[in-house]
Parts: sequence; C-alpha cells; structure tokens
Amino acid sequence: MKINADLTPTGMAADIQRMWALSAEKILRIERELDPRAGAPVFTVNGRYTARGWTDWTQGFQYGSALLQFDATGDRRFLEIGRVRTANEMAGHVTHFGVHDHGFNNVSTYGNLLRLMAEGRLESNDWERRFYELALRCSGAVQARRWTPLPDGGGFLYSFNGPHSLFADTIRSCRALALAHSLGQVYLGENDVRISLLSRAVEHCRATARFAVYYGKGRDAYDIRGRVAHESIFNINDGAYRCPNSQQGYSPFTTWTRGLAWVMLGFPEQLEWLDTRPDEELKPLGGRAEIEAWMLLAARATADFYIERTPADGIPYWDTGAPLLCRLGEDYLERPADPFNAFEPVDSSAAAIAAQGLLRLGRRLSNHGDVAAGRRYRQAGLTVAARLLSAPYLSDDPKHHGLLLHSVYHRPNGWDRIPPGQKVPCGESSQWGDYHLRELALYLQREAWGGPYLTFFGGVRDAAGEGG
Repeated sequence: MKINADLTPTGMAADIQRMWALSAEKILRIERELDPRAGAPVFTVNGRYTARGWTDWTQGFQYGSALLQFDATGDRRFLEIGRVRTANEMAGHVTHFGVHDHGFNNVSTYGNLLRLMAEGRLESNDWERRFYELALRCSGAVQARRWTPLPDGGGFLYSFNGPHSLFADTIRSCRALALAHSLGQVYLGENDVRISLLSRAVEHCRATARFAVYYGKGRDAYDIRGRVAHESIFNINDGAYRCPNSQQGYSPFTTWTRGLAWVMLGFPEQLEWLDTRPDEELKPLGGRAEIEAWMLLAARATADFYIERTPADGIPYWDTGAPLLCRLGEDYLERPADPFNAFEPVDSSAAAIAAQGLLRLGRRLSNHGDVAAGRRYRQAGLTVAARLLSAPYLSDDPKHHGLLLHSVYHRPNGWDRIPPGQKVPCGESSQWGDYHLRELALYLQREAWGGPYLTFFGGVRDAAGEGG
C-alpha cells in the first residue's frame, strides 16, 4: 500500500461526521425492520440484513453499534436501543459455552455500557453497573472454559470446531478474559481449583503468536514473515501441533486477510491492557519484558505483511493467495483495490479491523520511543481509514441496511451474494464490518476532538477502582 503521510484525524472530521449521519439512518432502519426472533443479522443480501447459521457471533455488533453511535453523537435514542436490547437479548451470549466469540458479543455490549458509565456518559447506577460487571465476569470465565492444554504448560482457547482448533480471530475475544480478570474474576475448575484468567489470556496470545503467525524462519516452504494461518490444528491426545488450516481463507498456506486483521488488532490491544497490570502478576508468565517482546514481534510482522501485500489504497483482497489475483495483472498491488473486478473480491471489513490495529501499534511504538516506526504504522492506519470513509465503500443508499460496502463473509462456502452482472461478491455489508468502521471512526473522533483514549478496558479499570 502507499502510505499517505499527510493525513490527520482532524482533517478527516467532516468525513467522520458524514459517516455518523449515515450510520444513524441505518441503525434505526434495522431496528424497525428486523425481528430479533429471526436471528442475529450477519450480512446483507441485496442490501437487507439476513441471518446465517454457523455460530451466533454477530448480535453484539448490532447492539454495540447503537452504543457507539450514542458515544459519538450523544443521541440518546441509540443509548436506549443498545441498553434495552443488551438487557433483553444478550443474556444467552454470556453463558454460551459453544463458541469462542465472547469478546465480540459481550464486550461490544456490556463492555461498552460499562465504559460509558465509567466515563460519565451514562448516569451512574450501582445496580446497573454491577449487572454489567457480572455479565462480563461470567463471560470471561465461560470463555476460559474452552481450553486445550499444550505439553509445555501453555494452551489455547479452542474454536467452535473443537479442542484441536486454534483460530487466529480468537485473539480479539481475549478481551473477555481481560475484563473479567480486571474485575477480580477467577475460573473455578474441578475441586475448586482457581485458574487465572490473566494466565489463560496471555497463554492464548502466546500460542497465537507461536503457531498462527509466521516469521520468515523457514517453518515451512511458505513461511513469509507476517503471514497468518487462520486455523492451527493440534493432536489433542498429546497436544502436538500438526498443521495449519483455514476455514474461510483460500488454503492453509495463504493468508485470509480478515484473520490477519484480527491478529493485527488483537496484539496491540492486549499490550495496552497489560500496561495496566502490575509486574508481579506477569512474573509467573515470563515477565513483562518477555511477554511484550513476543507480542510486539507478532504485531509488527503482521502489520508489515499487511502494508506490503495490500493494494495501494490499503483495502485488501479477501486472501493474499487467492487463485485469480494473478488475473488482475502483475501490478495489482500498485493500484487501488477494485471491488468490481471480475476475479477476486475485496474485503473491506478486514480493512476496518486492520486500520485500528495499525493505529494502536503506531501509538504504542511512538509512546515507547520508536517514533519513526510508530508514525509509519499510524499513517498507514489513517490511509486505510480515509479510504473506507469514502466512495465506493461508505454506503449512502438509505435503503441499504449496511454501512460499509464490499465486505465478504465466507468466500469458499459461496455464502456471499454476487450481484447481477458481476463475477464476484461485492456491494454487500456485514455486522462486523459496520461495527468496526464505527469503532474506528470513534477512535479517530476522540483523538481529533480531545476525547479520552478509546480502550476496551477503560470502564472496567474505573469500575474496579484502579484508575482511569
């Protein structure tokens, strides 16, 4: 990609405001036209959100989007949507033992509400605050139960595929464990064994860095620095690693870009949270210096891979090894991505996630003395954000439920709509793409207008009495 060194959040303020205006219409339209009993909306078909059975991982994005809208605009209609729908519809997600997606559903709802209360945006109410805290504590403990131990004493939170399966995207669900730990929760196992949620979060991140991320060290014939395997497979009889795999990417040996993006965002967020934890907590896990070293190694490798393997405008195609990319021409990375091409779809949702990862990594490095590298990642994140906030990605059609166009869900399964006259999926939206565009815009808006720095754990830290 070609990084624009001149972009600033302040300079993007008008585009951000326009996005919130469009976003408001779409949230209200979905609220009017979709029945929660029909299932959580996942992605659009001909501009209308529809449910798609696989696992129920997107409802938190729907109601969380309303909370982000209130956060950005102060319009209490959206607070009430998010608040009431969370109370009425999200309880089952708190104790959902069958998925690895607690950070998506519950942090986006209960977590945002608790953060808003801690920031004084939502009136303080002791019982309501305790309700949100209890939901987050339970969610983290339930998430931690999905555990596959490894022979070296580590382990990972296994995916809905089963105990053999480590998904790259689960790293962002580690937020559920982090929040629960910050609130003082422990996971009680058999015979009342007390299991640290901090330990499980860090060990899962360690396994992700070790097995899902590649570092150009010759691990296999396709070992390119920063490449990410969507799924890592283990022999559960002895814990041995067996091979990479992919559920939603083209192959085990190529990089599904949304999986890459989850990792790019997951590591910087965990580094930000670990800054709030005392050194004594981290010593049994290897110590702060060691943990930060391998987290930063993974974060920088994946960020560099994204920058090097993404088209000029920062919007990736759905998989960096997709088979028909060669038909786009040898110079396709030198041009802006084309969502209407005849060969391979782009995935704007991966860009929305990756942009925030680039911004957070850039801030982290700059704050710790590496100003040049920090600025490079920051400007890369702003480059992606600026593109997403403009045509043809931002949806200005009032009849279209989606906010961010040209998102792809599951290309191998053929779930994504291909419009008449087109050869590949385009023109549709997803709940995670829309949510993460809103979250990205809120991140930038707060910086531009002097708001508090946006983190997933700010409200819990305040609620736990550990400072802002």
